[in-house]
Amino acid sequence: MTGRIVLLGATGYTGDLVLGALLRRGVRPTIAGRNPATLSALAERHGGLDHLVADAATPDDLAKHLRSGDVLITTVGPFERFGFPVARAAADAGAHYIDSSGEVGFVRALYERHHERARETGAVMLPAFGYDYVPGLLAGALALRQAGADARSVDIGYFATGPIRRGISQGTRATMRDGMTLPSARWHHHRLVDERTASRVRRFTVRGRRKSAFLVSGTEVLFLPQEFPSLDDVTVYNGWFPELSRPISLYSALVNATTHLPASRRLTDALTRPLLIGPPGGPDAALRARIPSHVVAVASSAAPDPTPLAEIHLEGPNPYSLTGELIAWAAHHLTTHPTTTPGVVGPVTAFGLDPLRKNCAELGLVTV
Repeated sequence: MTGRIVLLGATGYTGDLVLGALLRRGVRPTIAGRNPATLSALAERHGGLDHLVADAATPDDLAKHLRSGDVLITTVGPFERFGFPVARAAADAGAHYIDSSGEVGFVRALYERHHERARETGAVMLPAFGYDYVPGLLAGALALRQAGADARSVDIGYFATGPIRRGISQGTRATMRDGMTLPSARWHHHRLVDERTASRVRRFTVRGRRKSAFLVSGTEVLFLPQEFPSLDDVTVYNGWFPELSRPISLYSALVNATTHLPASRRLTDALTRPLLIGPPGGPDAALRARIPSHVVAVASSAAPDPTPLAEIHLEGPNPYSLTGELIAWAAHHLTTHPTTTPGVVGPVTAFGLDPLRKNCAELGLVTV
């Protein structure tokens, strides 16, 4: 029997994008949320979708509705606050799990808390299965495979073109603001290390131009070493604002330095408040169409004199649109294809590199 797809957070910005992508695939999910009136109205707008009232903070609300083989999608963040009860409900029920988190600390903790339980129940758990960080994982794996056995490191850069400053959602702005005071994980010398966000700046070639990007967290540092055990280093960078990469690096140093001062909270809030300026929600379809995504991965030989061995560029839809499509595809795939990779896993482990590349290409994320 084919499992159901349950979408928690369908009334939010990202949830709405996932819902639209599912409906375009002919999939009618059960939508879930804590507001009965809003949920009922949304269900009726789409021809009477099944819906259920459930609070992300209370796992019992979800657990009683889930069964083995279902797919639970959650777009309810911040995930450090709301994500763990939802993930536990899925793992205990043997239901597959997909989230839209961009919080790498959450993904690390998710693995520690629920990987073994998910393996026991047969649940495939796919955290951060969107623009954060499927394109980088795909590009990194392709570059490493092309580079061959001599590859020891991979650097991954995320870029976007068009009016990106107007095309950032309220949730992304909040995540960026908070990220300035949190460390970023790197895979370095075969282990995870934490470094100050934006403490490194690297230049990549994007469409024939050199662009700067600054150090950020990414699940590439968690999952690529599992696929390529010989990797010494995995580093992820954000190049959405290439002209601001070095000023952001200085800004990050200043923000982090203030955390040790007596009035640190007030000063940090004042410094990071500009990152929250913008309209609520996220960019509409017209604006998203003007802001495509570009991800590059460079695989290199070993230090101290690394030589680039392979470079992969992927271009695709807008980051938010791509997130909706990726989650919808993965959820549909999990309900129709048996899998032998339960646990908290990355997309390459879950689907295989070539099937992942093929299906991403069908969504418009292609090598260039």
